Amino acid sequence: MKVTEEVKKMLLTFAKEKKIYLEGNILKVLTAEEKDKEFIEYLETCKVKDTDARKKRLQVTKQVQKQNKELVAKEKQNDTLMEELKVALEEAKRSEEEAQALREEAEQGKEQALEDLELMQKKTQFELVGTIVRIALAVIVGVGIVTSVMYGIAIVSNYDTQIIGSTWSNMFGILLTNAFSIVGTIMGVKYATEKE
Repeated sequence: MKVTEEVKKMLLTFAKEKKIYLEGNILKVLTAEEKDKEFIEYLETCKVKDTDARKKRLQVTKQVQKQNKELVAKEKQNDTLMEELKVALEEAKRSEEEAQALREEAEQGKEQALEDLELMQKKTQFELVGTIVRIALAVIVGVGIVTSVMYGIAIVSNYDTQIIGSTWSNMFGILLTNAFSIVGTIMGVKYATEKE
């Protein structure tokens, strides 16, 4: 897909003055004529920056996966501890007083282990939710700012803003809907995973 000269100039101006570049799937469909070296270079820069942003998101995902592995290891460790406690209970049935004391100790250990596991799961969950919210809000705010700047430039440049204005208001409606959708999804996951 080729863009008009007007849009091309605007994108190049954003890149030079504001250091704002396109990113996402739009880069896969944008093309430039062979003689337009400056726009070709701009598109290549956008692709590099988009790749870097994707790598950062991948690093966040890997970090969350690593934390999940740690949680699984802790759960296995807790299961091992529970097995050891059961064996200790079976061996300690020699006298009623000793067995009672061991049962109480095992119950306390189980509760402590479950509390620790639940605390670790909640901590990881809140970190993941916080990361998702920060990234989503950054994207939403970024798109809103870019759209507003483009609309502002159109107004200042005395272009026909009828189409841009409706697109701008539609874009903000979509961004607002997406923001509520993200918050609703996160709250739904939070309440769905809570115990009554």
